[in-house]
Parts: sequence; C-alpha cells; structure tokens
Amino acid sequence: MQPGAGSASAVAVYAGDLPLGGGLLALVRPALDLIEPGGVLAVISSSKSADEDLPGWCRLERHAYLGRETLSDGRTRHLIERGIVSVAAGPRPKPVERGSSRFSTTELLAAVPMPERADPSTGFAPRGARVEPGAPRYPFTLLERDRVAPPEVAQLIDQATSSQWDASRDIPWDKIRTLAPELERAVGQIMTFLAENELSALYVPSRFLHRLHPAYVEVAMFLASQIADEARHIDVFLKRAWAGRAGPGVSSVTTAQSLLSLLEIEDFTEASFLLSVLGEGTFLDLLKFIERHAPDEATAELSRRARLDEARHVHFGLAHVRHALAHDDSLYARLEAAVRRRAATLHNAAGVPAPIQDALTMLAAGSADPASVARGHEAFRELIATMHEARQKRLLTAGFTPDQARTISELHTPNFM
Repeated sequence: MQPGAGSASAVAVYAGDLPLGGGLLALVRPALDLIEPGGVLAVISSSKSADEDLPGWCRLERHAYLGRETLSDGRTRHLIERGIVSVAAGPRPKPVERGSSRFSTTELLAAVPMPERADPSTGFAPRGARVEPGAPRYPFTLLERDRVAPPEVAQLIDQATSSQWDASRDIPWDKIRTLAPELERAVGQIMTFLAENELSALYVPSRFLHRLHPAYVEVAMFLASQIADEARHIDVFLKRAWAGRAGPGVSSVTTAQSLLSLLEIEDFTEASFLLSVLGEGTFLDLLKFIERHAPDEATAELSRRARLDEARHVHFGLAHVRHALAHDDSLYARLEAAVRRRAATLHNAAGVPAPIQDALTMLAAGSADPASVARGHEAFRELIATMHEARQKRLLTAGFTPDQARTISELHTPNFM
C-alpha cells in the first residue's frame, strides 16, 4: 500500500538500496507519520546495512521493530510498529478548493478556521499543522478567538494587500507650489502633528504582536499591514513637511501626554478601541478636512490615500470591539473606564493644542486676510462638531447605547488621536 493523504493502519514504502544515513529516513519518517499509533509500516529494502540500522533507529525513536523477512526477489521486508510518542496522527486537511487563479486569505481562513482557544505549547506551528509533543510553552497571552479576532479580519487583510501604495511614486510631488508664509507654516505644523500621531499608531499595535497566538495569525497579519500603513503615512507626512519652506512645526505637551497614555495601555481590546475606533476614527474627519482645504494637489492626494488606509484600520477596530462586546458583557464598563482614565491624564488640557488649532484655521482660511481667517475659524469649529457627531455614530455601530456613545465621545482626548 502506498502512502495516502489520511491516516492508516498499514503502509508500505519501497526504499531500493538507500541506507539509513543516505535517504532511507526521508521515506520512513513521513510514512510513519501517516500511520495511527500501533499501525505497521512495511519497508521494502535491498540495503544490507538497513538490517542492522533500522532496529537501532526504532529503539531510539520509540517505535517497535517487529522483525524482517526475505522476499522471493531477494529484497527484505522490515516491519515497524509506530510508537505513541511522536507526531499525533489524524486526517490531514483537504486542499483548499479555489474558484479562480487568485487565492485569498478569506478562502484560506474558511478552509482552516481559527480555534476558540489556542494552546501556548504549539508555539509558532501554523494552524492546521500537526505538532510534535514535548514542545515548550510560548509566552502568548492573547489566546481566545472572541477577544482578538473579528470575523472580518481576513477580508480586511485582502483589502490591505490590494490597496498598498508608494509614497515616493504615487504622490504628485511636482504639484507642490510655493505658498504664503502663513500657509507654509500651517502646512508644516499639520504634517508634524499627523506624523507625531501616526508614530503612536505605529508603536501601539506592535506592542501586541508578540502576545498574539499564531492560531490567530490573520490578526497579526492585519496588524502588520496596519504598521506598514502607518510607516508609509509617517514617511509621506514628513516629506510634505520638509517640502515646504517652513519645515516641521511644534510638538505640544498635550499631544505628548495624550500619546503616552495611549502607549501605556496593556489590554489589546482597550488599545484597539482607543486607537482605532476613537483615535483613527477621529482622524478620518481630520484627513477629510485637510484634503478639502489642501493648498495643492500633492497635499490633497496624500491626505486622501492616508484616509483610505485609516478607514480600514477603523473598520478593524469597530469589528474587533463589536465582536468582543457580543461575548463579554463587562466590556462596556471597562472601555468607558479606560476612556475616563485617559481623560484624567489630560485634565489640564483646555482643548485642541493651540499650534494645530491655529494651523487648521489657517489651512481652511487659505490666506492671512482677516475675513478669510474668520471663515477658517468657523470651519475649524465645524470640524470639531463633525468629529463629535461621527464618533457617536461609530460608537453606536460598535454596540454602545446613545448615552454611552455621547459620554465617551465627550471624554475623548482633545488631541484627536
């Protein structure tokens, strides 16, 4: 009997004159792997050295060597009973059936679903692999599917893969024009603020990667795509800041305090909620505002592309929190408490950091003409109101009540992120 795709009680391999140290084990070991414990492998061999080497190897590997017999053609048939201390036997996963030349992460996840709870002792073994006993426990702490993996994660990975762009190639940098000094400073300040906040969005997800069990590798893959997006955003924002004559602007204390409080969060769901649902959700409105009032095509395009990436991050955060809330009644109170703790660290902040408030006003104004500045100031005030309204809508989508959504939105950091 030739080795098949599933487990069996008996299998035969034809080894020719291969010696034990010259390739024989490359046939024997995989064949034994196909057999249930207690099943028998027949090794048909013409190698004389195998007569002595196979029994010793079986003792070492805790298989039972049952003996040998000479066949009519002069070859030897060795019989090996598979031991129980080896890789667990069982049916192997069926190949994934694909309907086209493309192979999506969504298709793979459907074929090899995530377990409800993961075993730390499986280490970095990919989901679906059979694991040899005796491996060490890994220090993974995110082990429950319903706390880390929203159902949409594979779809979001496929979107992230198909939506990658190049900050050097895809932005029309030649369309940047010389601006009035006031507007140059405003653009430099805004880009500094964006880059600073995106640095936090780069670092925060990375803190949880090493804690995620590989059984939920799709979540780790999405976070990796998010980190790659943030790195690209930092690159493009800094390039735009330095492309202007004013260069980077000011980093405010309020921003520093707000981002530190975000970096210090230890719970994955709380971090995803504060970063992706509240912070990056608010940044969607900010980036749309910058795109609408951009003084040149390059600034508008980089804002648009960054906003599309951030929308995907917000989608993950909403899906994650909504899924977690459905499986944990205590999570509502925990998330509100996390927002309140963060707000307490910024109790001295009077509002949006002055440098970014002034810069957004000037961006919307388009010039230092007093009448234009008045219109820019009103546009900024409308932006704040829009952010509050949109946050509440996202929170309602996540599963919060209207009162909870209003309270949490009002407590959100004046730093936006």
